[in-house]
Amino acid sequence: MYKTKEIAAIVGVHSNTVRIYEEWRYISSVPRSENGYRMYSDMHLFQLKIARVAFRCEIVQGLIRAKARAIIEASGKEHFTQALEYAQSYLSHLQQEYNRALEAIELSEQWMSGIKSTSTGTYTRKEVAQILDLSPEVVRNWERNGLITVPRLSNGSRTYTENEIKRLKIIRTLRAAHYSMSAILRLMNQTENMSGTDLNIKQVLDTPEDHEDIISVTDRLIYSLEQAIESAKELILLLWEKLQLEK
Repeated sequence: MYKTKEIAAIVGVHSNTVRIYEEWRYISSVPRSENGYRMYSDMHLFQLKIARVAFRCEIVQGLIRAKARAIIEASGKEHFTQALEYAQSYLSHLQQEYNRALEAIELSEQWMSGIKSTSTGTYTRKEVAQILDLSPEVVRNWERNGLITVPRLSNGSRTYTENEIKRLKIIRTLRAAHYSMSAILRLMNQTENMSGTDLNIKQVLDTPEDHEDIISVTDRLIYSLEQAIESAKELILLLWEKLQLEK
């Protein structure tokens, strides 16, 4: 059995964090000793480790944070089989986001070099939204904010080409990296003006307002996703080993 200060030290958190996790039901209910002190078990220690590993991810993007929290909540209820399933889904989602970020870097490099698609295929807004796994309203909102200008047919209807889809993929990644729409617009305008120049696109930016470049934003996102993927794999291993011990 562990006291609050002892288990907090083992996990590497403040004692108040342990109490908050109990309040939020990230760990099972903690019994009290006769003198009223909380007495934590190895089960609580395991649940705290799950929470710490899951929250190691710095990305607070909605789905990523929500998926991590679902793992912790299932663990807190001692539903470890469900937690493992959530962890596997979490890893799959992170890998998908990672591949998207890599694609955005490639597209950004092509775009900054002035390489445009020669494809003659066209798409509606609804079709584009489905391709990008976005809602049509999100795409419409980006248009309204000037992030992208969509060509129109002679009848006035908008028509998207592969070039617009490439730009939208870049915008999607920048939004995932928590850039505001005004920052993205500023960033893309500056990059367009520097197209074809000798730009060190791999340099990590400290102050986006002064030296903004698309690739460095996605680089930071890729690094964070790589760390999150490793954490997800660690969660899967921890939960799998836990289930094996319980058999």
